[in-house]
Formats: sequence, structure tokens, C-alpha cells
Amino acid sequence: MKAIKLPWREKISYGVADLGFNFYWANIATFLMIFYTDVFGISAAAAAGMMFTVKIINAFTDPMIGAIADRTNSRFGKFRPYLLWIALPLAGAGVLTYTTPDLTENGKIAWAYGTYLFMMVCYTCINIPYNALSGVMSNDPQERSTINGLRFIFAFTGSTLVTYFTPDLVKYLGQGDERLGWQLTMAVWGVAASIIFVLTFLNTRERIQPIAEEQNAVMQDIKDLTQNKPWVILFFLALIIMITITLRSSSAAYYFKYVVGQPDLLKTFIPAYMIAAAVGAALTPVMTKFLDKKTLMIILMSATAILSSAFFFVPKDQIQLMYALQIAIGFVLGPKSPLAFSMYADTADYNEWRTGRRATAMTFAAATFSQKLGTALAAAVIGSVFTALGYVANTAQSTASQTGIVMLMSFIPAAFALAAVVIMFFYNLDNKALIKIQTDLAARKPE
Repeated sequence: MKAIKLPWREKISYGVADLGFNFYWANIATFLMIFYTDVFGISAAAAAGMMFTVKIINAFTDPMIGAIADRTNSRFGKFRPYLLWIALPLAGAGVLTYTTPDLTENGKIAWAYGTYLFMMVCYTCINIPYNALSGVMSNDPQERSTINGLRFIFAFTGSTLVTYFTPDLVKYLGQGDERLGWQLTMAVWGVAASIIFVLTFLNTRERIQPIAEEQNAVMQDIKDLTQNKPWVILFFLALIIMITITLRSSSAAYYFKYVVGQPDLLKTFIPAYMIAAAVGAALTPVMTKFLDKKTLMIILMSATAILSSAFFFVPKDQIQLMYALQIAIGFVLGPKSPLAFSMYADTADYNEWRTGRRATAMTFAAATFSQKLGTALAAAVIGSVFTALGYVANTAQSTASQTGIVMLMSFIPAAFALAAVVIMFFYNLDNKALIKIQTDLAARKPE
């Protein structure tokens, strides 16, 4: 099969959906923990425990959604229809999650469990098929790097918009009522995301069909993945990288509120990272022309470990230095997402080459499983650190508590970044192997 080149309109239409996804993801990663503790009034331990439990439950729904998507047959394709079907339910779930009814402590925790789980399941139902779509739009590894690079430019743009405008939207829409402000703000982001998802649905196409048309058993798909060594490595890589990122993003609000004493800086601190990350993501296709994906990932995560460690030594009055390190970390972490998702598509090809069976959505679903497990573990780490150090919301923190917050921004994520470096040494799908795989797959397909 000839390498499929995509028109720029379609590349951009695919990538822009991640703008919408990050209207949710950035809110979850940056604001949800502090929303639960400082607005809704749940203890740090209860909030962290709830977020960990929901993420674990939701992680197990990912392979289920992937299996369903792989077995979906409609006139619009396997994966595109979900962008249309689930857009509004996700928006409604987001509003409910940021709604704060007047309940008892146990009632609040129950509400948080139910609404957060509902939002994450809806998110999964649309995000898993979207991820899989990148694996069936083109068979060209470089095109996959390009569209995944574009999607993460939009992803970082979405995160920048959310982290910059959300605090102001909460104040403006709430008019002094912070709880109402959060609810209405999430409604704005949800409607905007729904419009974007529909545009992506209308302007993309599915082209790659599996060699075998018969449907495999779900357990066979899972077994294939567990025996797919490159995918297993990427599974643990995504898990560790997500812990690294979530630790820093979720701790930043606490860092500026309780350590630096300037909480308003958060709305520019996180966007500074996102803009730098978008630049890094944009340069990913250029980097992969000169460096193998494996080598590039090792370099990026090594730099992340060094830069994160340096953050520990920044005095709390050295704002410019904080921003300089944040921008540098953003730049080196920017390419990791398009790299990883391009590599997942490669492992789907590898699985089909090795077994004759293809399960694209399951490949991405199980990968997302690892990311959600990573965010759950990060929430558990944060909750454990805060509980151990005696964190109390909306009060001056002890020296030990402040040190713990700084550790969550520096040495702890650095340790996980180093673990990612070690894991990448075992990845074996280099450019030479990918060329052989594509050539062999093309030869097997009927003319």
C-alpha cells in the first residue's frame, strides 16, 4: 500500500479536537484537587482517595470502550461517530462535577465520586476512539508524527487557555459566588469543546482497514497486547510520564498559594509551560527526521529529570527563575506526547504484522489505561504527602508542609522521569524495523 499523505485541512481538523479535550483535562489536572479541598470543602485525604479510586475504576473501562469502538461499524466509520455521540453528555458531566450542592461531608464525597466518575467515563467514550482515529487516517509513520504533533500543539493551547482564563471566568461568572462561578465556567468550556468535536467529526476520514475482517474475542485482543513487547514498554512509560506531569501540575496551585504567597501567578505559570510545550510539540516532526523516536525520548526525559531537580533550589522570591525552569521543562516535555501516540500507532502495526490481527482502539485504550493509572497514583502521592505533613486548607502551612509541596514540584517528579529513561532503553521499534513492518503489511493486503 502506498504511503497515505493527508491534506493539511484534515491534519488540522484532527489536531484541533485536543483543544476541546484539554478544556476538561487541564481543569482536572490543575484545578480539580484544589477545587475539592478549598471550594467544595472535602479534606485532602478524602479528595485524593476519591480521585485515586475513580481513576482506577475508569482505567478499567478504557479497554472496554476500546473493544466496543473496534467492533463499531457505521457509515461514518468505527471511531469518528463517538465525537458526535458523546460531546453533549460529556459537557453535562463536566458541569455536574463542578456543581457543589449543600450536603453533609459524606454526601459531598458521594456526590464527588458519582459526578467525577460520570465525567471520566464520558471522557473515555470519546477520547479513546479519537486516539485510535490517528492510527487509521494514514499508514505513514511520519504523517502520524505530524498529526500527533499538531494535536498536542492544540492540546497545550487548550491547557493554556484553561489555566489562564479559568480563574477570571470563575470570578466574572460567579460575581462573588465562587461555587456558581465554577459551575458556569465548566459550562462554557463544555459547550466550546462540543462544537470542536463536531468539526473534527465532519473533516476527518478513516482509511486503514485491518487485513482480517473477522472479529476477534476481546480477551484475544488483550492477550495480543500483553505479548506485544514494544506496547508493554510504552504502557509503563506513559504511566510514569503521567505521574511526572500530574505531580507538578496539581501541586503548582498549592505552591503559589502557600509557598510563594502569590496565587495569581498560577494563571501565567501554567500557560508558560503550555506555550513552551506547544513549541516542543511543533518541532517533533523535525526532531524525528534526525533522531530515532527512542533516542529522542531518552534525551527528553533525562533533561526533564535535571530541570525538575533544579526547581528545588529556587528561592521563593526568584519568580523569573521559576518561570525560566518551567518554560524549559515545558519545551523538553512537549514532544513526549506526540512521540508516544505516534509510537502507539506503530505498535498497532507491529501487532498486526506479528499476529495478523489489528485492534487499534484497544491499543490506544490500554495505553490510556496506563495514563489514568498514572494520574491516580500521582493523586495518591499528593494526598499522602499532604496528610503526612498535616496540610490544612486555607491556612498558613508549616515549614514541613511547604517543603513537601516543593518536593512535589522537583525531586519527586524528577525521580519518575529518570525511571522513564531506564524503561525506554528496552524499546526496540526503530526506523529500520518500522520500514520492514510497513512493507510486509502492504504486501499482505489485497490489491
